[in-house]
Amino acid sequence: MIYTGTASWRLLKPIQAQFPGEGTHLARYARRLPAVEVNSSFYRHHRRTQYAKWASEVSEDFRFAVKLPRWLSHDQRLRGHEGLDDFLEEVHGLGDRLGPLLVQLPPSLDFEEEEVGGFLEALREHFDGGVVCEPRHSGWFDGRADELLARFSVSRAAADPPPVAGADEPGGWGGRVYLRLHGRPQRFYSAYTDAFLDQLAGNLPSRAGHAETWCIFNNTASEAGIENALALHGRLTS
Repeated sequence: MIYTGTASWRLLKPIQAQFPGEGTHLARYARRLPAVEVNSSFYRHHRRTQYAKWASEVSEDFRFAVKLPRWLSHDQRLRGHEGLDDFLEEVHGLGDRLGPLLVQLPPSLDFEEEEVGGFLEALREHFDGGVVCEPRHSGWFDGRADELLARFSVSRAAADPPPVAGADEPGGWGGRVYLRLHGRPQRFYSAYTDAFLDQLAGNLPSRAGHAETWCIFNNTASEAGIENALALHGRLTS
């Protein structure tokens, strides 16, 4: 299974006709795509009942990736885990539709083995599900971080465009491949070309091997992300 989706299920007017039927934007989105990434959790709490409501609107095969709150990744910079238990309690409202947690790190956060290891140990004491890390500092790409991530069964996301050399290739634990495509040349707005999507559709299955694979389009400031996700999913399932 390759989980293709976007970093939002908001259906902008230009593409709403491609998601027919009744129901919320999420329910309509989930009838056409198999996964979504919840980014609003980065900025604010959602009650467990809200996550449960979202889970009730999708099929049993649909999956949600959920972004770790900024107060853990950016404010505490992985040096503490205050509020982690509350967050985990909330996201478990998704039940078996919960996919991996996404830990996106600020570009200024260098790899500090003791602090990162301490945070991941605390996380793994309370959560045995999927975890993906998206670092954006060059200090995470000399091999040391990948060894530590693999030790805790944490995959490193591949990002496009890459913020530093090596960031466009997955790393860490090999049991999950997670691509985050932010749009190019203009991040968050630009659509990927048909040639890019053709190449991606050809490479993803062999690149993934037996690993669970996610491809999330984060160029959702325009309708480009949804269009790209639909086009890629169509290529993969045709």
